[in-house]
Amino acid sequence: MKWLIAILTAFFRALLPWVVKQSRPTVQDADPDRETRDKLRAKVRKHWLIVAFVLPILLTGCAGGSPFTRTIYVPHGTPVRLRETVEDVKVWVKDADGQLVAGRMTLYEGWFALPMPEDGPD
Repeated sequence: MKWLIAILTAFFRALLPWVVKQSRPTVQDADPDRETRDKLRAKVRKHWLIVAFVLPILLTGCAGGSPFTRTIYVPHGTPVRLRETVEDVKVWVKDADGQLVAGRMTLYEGWFALPMPEDGPD
């Protein structure tokens, strides 16, 4: 096992200086494309209002690939389990005669929820 570690150590000691040398910026890397930069700046100045409103929307939504939002597709009719308690939710409940009545209630963590059939309640 020691011989394997010695071989790997020698290999990485020889490889590391080459990698560091290759990663240093060259003259071409250090010199930015000024013409493209100036064109981009001119477009941003011209359309700054659009950029100011659209960019935050793209960065916060799932379409923008934001790391803060994760979207999962749940097929229609699939029950889901609540991950946290939701208080004072508007709900429809049936009274003693079977009629729907508007109400409010707390949905507790761990309960299951599923959509109403499209033809409505029984």
